[in-house]
Amino acid sequence: MRFERGLEQVVHDARSVVTVGTFDGVHRGHQAVLQFLMARARERNGISTVLSFDPHPREVLRGEPVPLLTTVEERAALMAELGIERLIVLPFTSALASMPARQFVEEILVRHIGLQAICVGYDHTFGRNREGNVALLQELGPRYGFEVDVIPPQVVEDRTVSSTLIRTVLMEHGDVRLASELLGRPYMLQATVVRGEGRGRTLGFPTANLQLTHPRKVVPRNGVYAVRVWLPDAELPRGGMMNIGVRPTFAGGQRTLEVHVLDFEGDLYGQLLRVDFIERLRDEQRFPSVAALREQLFRDRQRCMEVLEASA
Repeated sequence: MRFERGLEQVVHDARSVVTVGTFDGVHRGHQAVLQFLMARARERNGISTVLSFDPHPREVLRGEPVPLLTTVEERAALMAELGIERLIVLPFTSALASMPARQFVEEILVRHIGLQAICVGYDHTFGRNREGNVALLQELGPRYGFEVDVIPPQVVEDRTVSSTLIRTVLMEHGDVRLASELLGRPYMLQATVVRGEGRGRTLGFPTANLQLTHPRKVVPRNGVYAVRVWLPDAELPRGGMMNIGVRPTFAGGQRTLEVHVLDFEGDLYGQLLRVDFIERLRDEQRFPSVAALREQLFRDRQRCMEVLEASA
């Protein structure tokens, strides 16, 4: 897949069949859109092309940080796996946000990217004050030599799938199983192993303390999770038990991410791990004693192993 980041890297290619969107999560609704795009590109002997943005447009338009389901690099990898041939990521700036819709079509889509067709949702809007829409694209298409395909709404199991819904499912409910159904794969995050306080080892459950590779990556609600952990250069993942929270039994205050890799001994400091969330086991809770916490951890591990075996 060609990955062009920033307008200075964009190479004009009139064969392109383009769709536009942030595509955070590359969830099942996005996947249906991308399959539609690739089918249209094949029909036209063209190049399936996604135009995306970073940071998330809402950060610029509303001045608020947006938790991310996928980093740009993760989005690129997922799209390449699906078969997308070209990904363009432009910085979403105040200048881009204030660009009139006609100018966006003429300068960005036609002059810089090049296109023979564009595929957009029926309610797609773009440009300053969202003044651009399907009708404007259909008006400009004949003038600049591109066709317009309208993509129907994407519904999965009677739900209109959206990145906002998945963020809510993860951050407010910790329902990683439902998130996986909406994404079409387990929700994942990548993090570097850093030194912690070593309490897990004294409990008999040594943990890798994790530092996210992206500060705005979505972290599920505090609790204990069954996960699969991809160690560096591993061909297959290992089972794991993840704790997200403030460790109330030890009067903790700072939120931490810790993963206990089942049946593993070794030094992981400084290593980059990928964690796939399989199922939420329980809420985080405060125990009356360290001994009570240890007993619960043994029960958690047993339940974790059962969940991972059933989902294999």
